[in-house]
Amino acid sequence: MNDGTAFPFVMLGLGLLGYHELGAFGWRWFTVDVLWATAAGLASGWLLGLLIGKLVVYLRRTYQAAVGLDDFLALGLIALSYGLAHVLHGYGFLAVFAAGLALRQIELAENGDDPEHEIDTDAVPANAEALATDEKHAPAHMAHRVLGFNEQLERIGEVAMVVLVGAMLYPLLGDLPPGAWWFVPILLVVIRPLAVWLSLLGAAIGPLQRRLTAWFGIRGIGSIYYLMYAFTHGVASPEARAVAALVFLTITVSIIVHGVSVTPLMQLYKRRAAPQSAAAD
Repeated sequence: MNDGTAFPFVMLGLGLLGYHELGAFGWRWFTVDVLWATAAGLASGWLLGLLIGKLVVYLRRTYQAAVGLDDFLALGLIALSYGLAHVLHGYGFLAVFAAGLALRQIELAENGDDPEHEIDTDAVPANAEALATDEKHAPAHMAHRVLGFNEQLERIGEVAMVVLVGAMLYPLLGDLPPGAWWFVPILLVVIRPLAVWLSLLGAAIGPLQRRLTAWFGIRGIGSIYYLMYAFTHGVASPEARAVAALVFLTITVSIIVHGVSVTPLMQLYKRRAAPQSAAAD
């Protein structure tokens, strides 16, 4: 969701650099890159996730077929929803996100929040096939297996991208203009906290939670995707190398400062939040 909603602003940036048509007063950017691409991505992903999820559950319940290989179901749904969104000129990240929501919605529509249907598929591998075809547990089994595989895939992909960032950062630092170094601290201590503050206006959370949310951020691995997207849409050297250096430097600093600070800040949050929770009780 985070990466998908950033896409319109990537297109805006490319347009301001002259690599993408924005239209008079930005009308094309707003109608096509914001409204249509966002709606097409969400709708195509949701529709595919709903149709495929219901089809798999039906086959398992009725014919005891399509059992197993949930990992490939996850990969296929990711590829299909991303590809369809691309064909429709929508955002693939949002399509994959919506497909995952649709799978979860199938489970909730069938079982709601009934704890009777909460299952741990890893704890009962011998009964996996029975759970997959069970009238009550089939939706939950499918959703848990698919989403669990997605989490593992995400961790593997993130590790691979972090290694890539580390390998490419040093050779690119020489292409970073001296005046661009200020961008990283400004982003982390000014731009992101301000954006979080604006987005949480009216939210029912306390000041401590606001400050914690404002500091911690997603490390920005999706930024590498957008970097490659910009390269394939006209941004070339030496401008491209400077942008790449800035992206890799920002990700690296975020990994270090957020990774080092997460444990002490979360411990501090628990100590301060405990008295507030006790007072509320």
